[in-house]
Amino acid sequence: MGDGYAFWYFLLNLLTIFLFVMWSWLLITVFADLFRRHDITGFGKVVWVIVLMLLPFLGVFFYLLDQGDRMAERQQARTMQAREDLRRFVGYSTADELEKLAKLRAAGTITEAEYSRLRARLL
Repeated sequence: MGDGYAFWYFLLNLLTIFLFVMWSWLLITVFADLFRRHDITGFGKVVWVIVLMLLPFLGVFFYLLDQGDRMAERQQARTMQAREDLRRFVGYSTADELEKLAKLRAAGTITEAEYSRLRARLL
């Protein structure tokens, strides 16, 4: 009987640790998005930081309600910019990738449908 009691404490502790890690990740994500933003002033950032410090749960939820969709857009834009920067640094361009796709299609490695799908993704 004592073992079952300890098992429930273990599960409760596991759930608590999971929720703490998830909350920490969410808070870090919100702060990272807040400090990377260029569309608000320093004063706006200070106000958000104060709200997040004084009312962390409500502050994060308000931020996600207010900025959730734009957070995803900004993250996607940063990802695309990083991809383009990497391509420029490495020396690959979209034209080079289209040429490789044409060679793969000519060799029969990829089908016409795959070629069209990959070409559309590149363009």
